[in-house]
Formats: sequence, C-alpha cells, structure tokens
Amino acid sequence: MGEDPASKSYVTAKERACEEIGLYSDDNRLPANTSQKDLLALVGRMNQDPKINGILVQLPLPKHLNEAEVLLAIDPSKDVDGFHPVNVGRMVIGEKAFLPCTPHGVIQLWYAKG
Repeated sequence: MGEDPASKSYVTAKERACEEIGLYSDDNRLPANTSQKDLLALVGRMNQDPKINGILVQLPLPKHLNEAEVLLAIDPSKDVDGFHPVNVGRMVIGEKAFLPCTPHGVIQLWYAKG
C-alpha cells in the first residue's frame, strides 16, 4: 500500500519471480489512504477466490490501518507469511503450517551448512 520504495521494490521482485516460474500472481497495489474496511473486503474476496492459493499483505501498512486485524482476516490456509496466530501456534507445536519465509530460509541454510 502506498508508495514505500522498499515495499514497491520487494513486491516487484516477487511478481517477477512468479512470472519466471509460471505462477499466477494477482497484484493489488492500493493507495495509502485505503480504508480498513476496503482492505478487509479485498482480503475477504481473496480468501473466497479459488484461484488464490496464498495471500501476502506487504508490511508495514500505513499507520491508520490496524495491521493485526488485517492479518487475522487472512484465511490461515492462505497465509503464506505464516503471521496468522493459527499458523504461529502450529509452528510452535511442530504441526504443518506456513512458515515465515526469511526465518525458515535462515534455518534451512544453517542446517545445510552443517
């Protein structure tokens, strides 16, 4: 959301990676003044869309938005960042869950290093 240069660059890189490997990507760049209601409605539509297998809300959100409420609105089975409390809980007790990409990647590299 908005014009944060780092976020824009990160999202563009993700889109490019999806395109390179043939994954469908639905980019929903929103203006910084988008309301909480409108953002939650978009998340709700994506939760219901069978073409969408994963939802990633690029953080940080503008200060007028409730980040926790937005993350809670994401269907845990589509929470690719692993931020939903259901996925955090599953991760902590060792059940199958989406894992936060960066920490998981660091752990994989650590163990691969031996």
